[in-house]
Amino acid sequence: MTKTNVWIAVLAMPLMIAMLLLFAVSPSVTASDQPSASNAEVKIDNFSFAPQTVTIPVGATVTWTNRDDIPHTVVSTDGVFKSKVRDTDEKFSYTFSKAGTYPYFCSVHPKMTGKIVVQ
Repeated sequence: MTKTNVWIAVLAMPLMIAMLLLFAVSPSVTASDQPSASNAEVKIDNFSFAPQTVTIPVGATVTWTNRDDIPHTVVSTDGVFKSKVRDTDEKFSYTFSKAGTYPYFCSVHPKMTGKIVVQ
């Protein structure tokens, strides 16, 4: 081995060891580490649900948050889910396990309507 080759080996070896250690001990990112793109938020404000229609995959959770100063509910028209009365900043969540269309309304203010589409 020539003097130059020895110096290259001496300098390259720590770099290679550092790279091996970096890849060996770095945590891998899994799907559970990331926020779920399948979950959805619905804001209740000014006597309306926003967005009024939400499309999600099967298994996703929808969370409704009352941002209004007035109490509201979230009630499925076909009896699949029903919240208690939610005051300002209170939340209600439901996880959808079957595909379909789920219309809902506020039982306190029946003209307030929304729809969840589960695909």
